[in-house]
Amino acid sequence: MEEKRILCIGLVCLDIISVVDVYPAEDTDTRCLSQRWQRGGNASNSCTVLSLLGAPCAFMGSLAPGHAADFIVADFRRRGVDVAHVAWQSRGDTPCACCLVNSTTGSRTVTLYDTNLPDVTAQDFEQVDLTQYKWIHWEGRNAAEQVKMIQRVEEYNRTCPAHQRVSTSVEVEKPREELYQLFGYGDVVFVSKDVAKDFGFHSAPEAVKGLHSRVRPGATVICAWAEAGADALGPDGEPVHSDAFSPETIVDTLGAGDTFNAAVLLALSRGQRLQEALTFGCQVAGRKCGVHGYDGIV
Repeated sequence: MEEKRILCIGLVCLDIISVVDVYPAEDTDTRCLSQRWQRGGNASNSCTVLSLLGAPCAFMGSLAPGHAADFIVADFRRRGVDVAHVAWQSRGDTPCACCLVNSTTGSRTVTLYDTNLPDVTAQDFEQVDLTQYKWIHWEGRNAAEQVKMIQRVEEYNRTCPAHQRVSTSVEVEKPREELYQLFGYGDVVFVSKDVAKDFGFHSAPEAVKGLHSRVRPGATVICAWAEAGADALGPDGEPVHSDAFSPETIVDTLGAGDTFNAAVLLALSRGQRLQEALTFGCQVAGRKCGVHGYDGIV
C-alpha cells in the first residue's frame, strides 16, 4: 500500500546565499567564494529533507506570483514535493532572505524580508483532504489560525480508528508571545534554543523538563541545542538525549534545525521510538552541516 504523505505548513522564501571565508566588516566591499539561489523557509526546507529521505510529502504556504515564485515552484517540483496546497496571494511579495554563510565557522547570518504576504488561514486549510496524510507539521507563524487548523485535525481524529489518525507536530522557533499558545497543541512540540532561553532555560534538558507542563497530556517536547545535541521528554516522563554528530568540517548550518525536525518526525511517523528518532535527527542534521545545501545528506 502506498505510504501516506507528510504535510508541512509554514514559510517558503527565496534564499540568496553568499558563501564567504570570513564574516565581512560593516561598510566594506568584499568578494564571496560562491553565490546561489536556494528555496528556503523552515517548512519548505523540511519538505526538501523529507523528500531526500524518501518520504512522500507536500507543502502548504503562501506565494505571490512573480519570478521568485516561479523559481520556488520549479524547485519544489524538482524535489518531488506536492504543491497543490500553495495559497497564491493577490497582495504582498514572495519573501526573500539574504544569507551570509561563513565557510570557516559554518555560521549563517540571515536577513529576511517577510512583512506583507498573508499566511495561509484555517479557511485555506479546509480544502486539505486529511485522509491523504499521516502527519501534519506546522511551523509556528499565525498561531491563532494554526490552532484552528490543528483543532480540525483533532476533530477528524476523533471520528477515525487509531491507525487512520493524523499525527501532528508544531515548531515554536521564534521567541514571540503569540506563538506560545501552540505549546498546548500537537503530538510533538519542537522548541528552539532561542525560545528555551526566552523562558530562562540554559540547556535542552532544562528546557524540555521545564516546558513539559505546557504541552498537552500525552505529547512530546523536543529541544535541539546545536553542538550539545538534542533532548526530549515523552508521555512517560523519561528524559531522552542524543549527542550531536558534528561533521569533520562544519561548512553550512543554514537549515540544520529544519533538517533535524524533518528527520525526527519522519522516524516517529514510521513507528520508531523517541530515542531512535532523536538520534536519527541529530545524525542527519550533522551531515547537513558538513555540506552546502541539502544534496549530501543521504
